[in-house]
Amino acid sequence: MAEQKRVERPLSPHLQIYRVQLTSMTSIFTRITGNGLIVGTMLVTWWLLAAALGPEQFAIADWVLTSWFGDLVLLLSVWALWYHYLAGLRHLYWDTGNGLEIEIAQKLGWACIGGSLILTILTVIVI
Repeated sequence: MAEQKRVERPLSPHLQIYRVQLTSMTSIFTRITGNGLIVGTMLVTWWLLAAALGPEQFAIADWVLTSWFGDLVLLLSVWALWYHYLAGLRHLYWDTGNGLEIEIAQKLGWACIGGSLILTILTVIVI
């Protein structure tokens, strides 16, 4: 019988030794903010529907939306909107074939994070 040789294959990185990179975190944040925007949109849609249905329904929806939890969800929705927008612009830039070098991709990631925080603060100040 032929002797079976063991093939030395590279092991996939284990989560305990895998170092998270900025580009992977910003990619994950893009997906999280996209799904978070759905939650914020549903909350505002519920508030608008309740306003159309009557004063009792609106009072409930308005109480939820103006509570600390509603304020937190809306604040995070504003941040998610700006982050998702800036990440989309980054992807459009990448689609042109530019900015794919590691250093530039990391700078664009920090620009998305910092820009979304600054734009969120400006939005809260204006609103």
